[in-house]
Amino acid sequence: MAFPQDDLDLVLVPSGLLLMFAYNLFFLYRYLRFPKTTVMGVENDDKRAWVEAILQGNVDEKSVGVSVVTSNVSAATFFASVCLTLCSLLGAWIANSPSSSNIFDSVLLFSDPKPSTAAIKHLCLILCFLVSFACFLQSARHHVHASYLITTPMTPRSLIDPEDVKVVVIRGGEFWSLGHRSLYFALSLLLWFFGPVPMFASSVVLVMILHHHDAYSIPIKRRPLGKKTQIENKV
Repeated sequence: MAFPQDDLDLVLVPSGLLLMFAYNLFFLYRYLRFPKTTVMGVENDDKRAWVEAILQGNVDEKSVGVSVVTSNVSAATFFASVCLTLCSLLGAWIANSPSSSNIFDSVLLFSDPKPSTAAIKHLCLILCFLVSFACFLQSARHHVHASYLITTPMTPRSLIDPEDVKVVVIRGGEFWSLGHRSLYFALSLLLWFFGPVPMFASSVVLVMILHHHDAYSIPIKRRPLGKKTQIENKV
């Protein structure tokens, strides 16, 4: 008995989504329990060192820190605007063209042509863009808060703890990463419009790329504390 081609959506699409969810849960476990084995964990250490250097510096160094935070706010705002614009365009396209799924009929690969399946595709794609928009918005909010904390004078009577500044900066980076991962899901769901086979293949490829990107496999050579470089010795 041959396997119905229309039922491939019921097999490949959940398999692709399950694969991506499983990998991200595995990465979250490594990030929380073994942060030194992930790129994000190592980057968090770099951010902590950067915050300490900025807070202990003079006014000029703090102005440089504010400019760095401002650039992060601008980037997060840009991605949030892009996600919201894509949601608006997709919603308007669905509202004005109920039969818009027919555009993909000529390039569908073993997909289910039912209107209910097309509605699920649009809904999942819009949901991913909305989640990404919310994450980038939270990233911008945390970085704006960090700009206030960085510019506050660190005096003995100051109520701000340097650890609070580090937490805010790291949280902004975490929401930034969540926004990008939601866009990766959106990319996979976008290929679902061309059929479950491209969607499943893209999920496998994305997991491989993310694993290569997330794994901290190439250690960065760092100068031990208290050891001066050749340039510092000459000075």
